[in-house]
Amino acid sequence: MIVRIVKMVFKPEQVNDFVDVFENSKEKIRGFKGCMHLELLQEKSEGNTFFTYSYWENENYLEDYRNSELFKATWAKTKVLFNAKPEAWTVHKAYELP
Repeated sequence: MIVRIVKMVFKPEQVNDFVDVFENSKEKIRGFKGCMHLELLQEKSEGNTFFTYSYWENENYLEDYRNSELFKATWAKTKVLFNAKPEAWTVHKAYELP
């Protein structure tokens, strides 16, 4: 299993637009083959920084998603709202408390 973390900073006036995009695509993303978990986190102080946090069975499934029409369509709607370049990390759990 891998974890994908994506940091996105939006123009403050575009936050609601991004939330709408996420609301309209979250079930499809979560239902994508290999996706085991999906959540959206919002930074508290400014409110225009978000993180997606998702679990994937392996990197092949993540790459399948990243090459899918679903990703391309969702990303096209999302990237026009950015206030800064997004950052992304693919990680694995080095340790987890039971």
